[in-house]
Amino acid sequence: MNFNPEIIGLIGGFLSCITFVPQIFKTWKSKSVKDISVSTFLIVLASTIIWIVYGVFKDSISVILTNIVVFFTAVIMLWMKWKFTEKLHR
Repeated sequence: MNFNPEIIGLIGGFLSCITFVPQIFKTWKSKSVKDISVSTFLIVLASTIIWIVYGVFKDSISVILTNIVVFFTAVIMLWMKWKFTEKLHR
């Protein structure tokens, strides 16, 4: 029986994908974004783009899918930072 290491990548990728989910729910519920670091999420966006390109070159579906999902969760966090900061200044 052959073992496909991509399975390990998919499990690790799933855990990476849900990394920001608790923060997204907490931020959405509280509408508090004062402690959200924009620079952290910009770094996440840059790193995920690089990982997606790497995944394409390596033909690794786990790397590609994981980083697409993480990219969008980081975008959601940045959007909430913008949205809820705007409401505070109105």
